[in-house]
Amino acid sequence: MKSSSIDLTQKPPDIQQSLFDIFGFTQFRSGQEQSVRQLLGGFSSLAIFPTGSGKSLCYQFSALHLPYLTLVVSPLLALMKDQLEFLQAKGISAGSIDSTLTPEQSKQTMQGVRDGTIKILMVSVERFKNERFRQFIQEVPMSMLVVDEAHCISEWGHNFRPDYLKLPQYRQELKIPLVLLLTATATEKVKLDMAQRFSIANEHIVQTGFYRANLDLSVIPVAEPDKQALLLQLVQQQSGSGIVYVTLQQTAELVAQFLSQNNINAQAYHAGLDNEKRQVIQTDFMQSRLPVVVATIAFGMGIDKADIRFVVHYDLPKSIENYSQEIGRAGRDGELATCITLANLDGLNTVENFVFGDTPEYQGIQHVVNDIRQSVSGQQARWEVQINRLSTASNIRQLPLKTLLVQLEILGILRPLYAYFADFKYKFLQNKQTILLQFKGERRVFLEAIFANTQMKKIWGSLNFDRMYQTYGADRNRVVKAMEYLQQKNFIELETKLITEVYEVDINKLVDSQLVQNLNTYFTDKEVSEIKRINALIRFFELDRCLSSNLSRYFDDYQAPEHCGHCSVCRKQIAKLTYSYHAVMPKTQELRAGVESLKQQLLGKIDCTLTVETYCRFLTGMSVPLFLRNKVRQLPGFGLCENNRYADVRELLKKMNFD
Repeated sequence: MKSSSIDLTQKPPDIQQSLFDIFGFTQFRSGQEQSVRQLLGGFSSLAIFPTGSGKSLCYQFSALHLPYLTLVVSPLLALMKDQLEFLQAKGISAGSIDSTLTPEQSKQTMQGVRDGTIKILMVSVERFKNERFRQFIQEVPMSMLVVDEAHCISEWGHNFRPDYLKLPQYRQELKIPLVLLLTATATEKVKLDMAQRFSIANEHIVQTGFYRANLDLSVIPVAEPDKQALLLQLVQQQSGSGIVYVTLQQTAELVAQFLSQNNINAQAYHAGLDNEKRQVIQTDFMQSRLPVVVATIAFGMGIDKADIRFVVHYDLPKSIENYSQEIGRAGRDGELATCITLANLDGLNTVENFVFGDTPEYQGIQHVVNDIRQSVSGQQARWEVQINRLSTASNIRQLPLKTLLVQLEILGILRPLYAYFADFKYKFLQNKQTILLQFKGERRVFLEAIFANTQMKKIWGSLNFDRMYQTYGADRNRVVKAMEYLQQKNFIELETKLITEVYEVDINKLVDSQLVQNLNTYFTDKEVSEIKRINALIRFFELDRCLSSNLSRYFDDYQAPEHCGHCSVCRKQIAKLTYSYHAVMPKTQELRAGVESLKQQLLGKIDCTLTVETYCRFLTGMSVPLFLRNKVRQLPGFGLCENNRYADVRELLKKMNFD
């Protein structure tokens, strides 16, 4: 779709010369030039390039030749920081608005965007929920929206993030003429889904080959007791930097400790570490002071290190898509890199449990729908919600809860209006009277009303928006805008917490008697689909045909050689995955004792019914809001079946007729 908002009357730039002058590159990589020319010609585009093949340059180059701001939506803070460092090293003015910035740094970035000195601004998709950010960005002219890791927008993708579904709507509201979607992993179904959501024509989908000739792929069947010794042997044979991927935080710590005890300089990296510790580890790895990182998937998306020589999957990855992303971090310099999977079926239940744990129970969905129904009365058709509190009350994890709310939007039951901070505080940096003297007429009266409707406690004051509306008739948007202006002028400092989302509710659609059942079916179907994705991963590792060729075909690339010559199958090493040991199901009386301990712990503390799903999650050791707030993890039955597959435990519990 061609944008009418892009000025095509200007002489197009000499992009080859510009590429050298700005970035120091003598030529574009495959697919980059086509993407750039499409964007500068006014056509929104989808670029699907292998990991490490230069997707980011497509927007970085184009942004400098477009008249207004380029807004980049990125899923990870580390990814933003790396790209900002690269741009700043090239003398390109770019910034981010994120949670790590001080109020002063945020203010400086926003001023740079307003005056046009910052051409590229990076944010997370969650930033759009921030009413202060929306007030700011609505006043900024924009040329292009860039969606990094764009597969997150597709419900058929492996990293679906419900907030990404709202990006087409944000694009329309902000009147952004151009869109560039970037991803390395998209099946044909995901590719077409992404393009359709942003009205990108087929001829503007730029897809380079997925196949990478420098990656040597091996699948090695190994029993769990032998895994550490084999890992040590493999790492000792490697040179240069490498990543060892594991599933659980505890495994990362244990494996890193084992390698360190055997004279391998290795450290664990996972979400359980504090931000400062993670940053030190990442920096040391990037600068080659730390050769080996043992990591969960928390490590990787922000890593753009060209000389990673090996990637080892110590545990099964979550899917073929995750596998391809993770091995794609190796060998970005084009030199040979080794990718090894130490495979057995022991960790299969752990990977599956992530899926089952994210499937809301029927009564959890019912709780959310009832909460909406109870909020509407008469002509009042609005619903206000704080995600944290609703997650706890409904016993639905936050990610699937967001997915549920997006599904209600798609059904037309909810329409997002705005989000605001329930806790909106400020303190004076200058004397109140000094501030008022800067304004005249109605503006001064307006500010006097704001100050009068603020309850001060010591130096911080809480603004009462309802009373402000009742006494002065000023809506929230105008008040927020005024407060932002006062902060911009260094008159006050703002502090905002407890984001509350406000929806308009279609009462007629809300009364559908099949609503909860239909939503429950959506999630159970999704569960089945995700389990199939895991089964596809096992089938891939057990293939008797070239791994590289089949991996490329999975991602809709049929140009790869039929026999690569650099994978374990081509070397006649066909893997057959087995369990290292047979996981024995606990005895019936043990299961009953575990369930009874849970019942006693929750007696009189909850108003929901305990179900087979609740018991199953308890016995398999899952973390759900109900367990976290009622401290059930210390009970003797918690995790009793952690080595058993969830589906098997569920089937047995159904036969035992718990009620």
